[in-house]
Amino acid sequence: MSQPLLEIKNLHVTIEGKPILKGISLTVNRGEVHALMGPNGSGKSTLSNVLMGHPKYTVTQGTILFQGEDYTALSTDARARAGIFLAFQYPTAIPGVSVANFVRTAMKARFGEAFEAKSFRKSFKGALEALGISENFATRYVNDGFSGGEKKRHEVLQMTLLKPRLAILDETDSGLDIDALKTVSEGINRLRGPELGILLITHYQRILDYVQPDKIHVLKEGQIVRSGGKELALELEKTGYKPYETEAAEAHAAGAKGVLG
Repeated sequence: MSQPLLEIKNLHVTIEGKPILKGISLTVNRGEVHALMGPNGSGKSTLSNVLMGHPKYTVTQGTILFQGEDYTALSTDARARAGIFLAFQYPTAIPGVSVANFVRTAMKARFGEAFEAKSFRKSFKGALEALGISENFATRYVNDGFSGGEKKRHEVLQMTLLKPRLAILDETDSGLDIDALKTVSEGINRLRGPELGILLITHYQRILDYVQPDKIHVLKEGQIVRSGGKELALELEKTGYKPYETEAAEAHAAGAKGVLG
């Protein structure tokens, strides 16, 4: 059996001393799409930031293994160069920096100093065409005045060109109308392949109509309380997250008992 792409083992995380994640364990193999669902405040975005190495979060217990190596204490830029990509829920505007320059700088960091301008232009133009994005997009400032759909298409463009090993999509469906959702989903599906693992974080089932996950996990109060196939998303659509409150409490009690011995 091949080595997992991502292994999260008993991950506990705090912010300013407050526990947020309370024993997360999750394995993502190459070629798999995992959807992480849960209500506001359950720890979904915290997990995405911790996987990317955000310094404001403290890992108090557990490990993050990427391609078999311990990345728990690795810097954010080192993770990005290794092929971990995070699509933000609310991408930041960078006035004065064009999309083309931003992406080229990121690609140079990802692939090294030997990255050539001619090669970039060819790859960039090809990606724009494949994603149905106008060429004038290249000269616009990053996310400055972009619609919600344009921001998310820009991130799919980055993913296409940076060729990550692991893509973490933090509520990439947030704020999208149905047409933008379909466009972004088509871009994600175009990138699916045997080497890419995707962790898709979402509140709602609707994006899973277009991006079919291999596994779904329910996160509640900092713990994964249920895992299953795509049918789990339909169950959540009917019942909401309230039925999982008991399971979260039981998981927390079991974890506390284990710590106390």
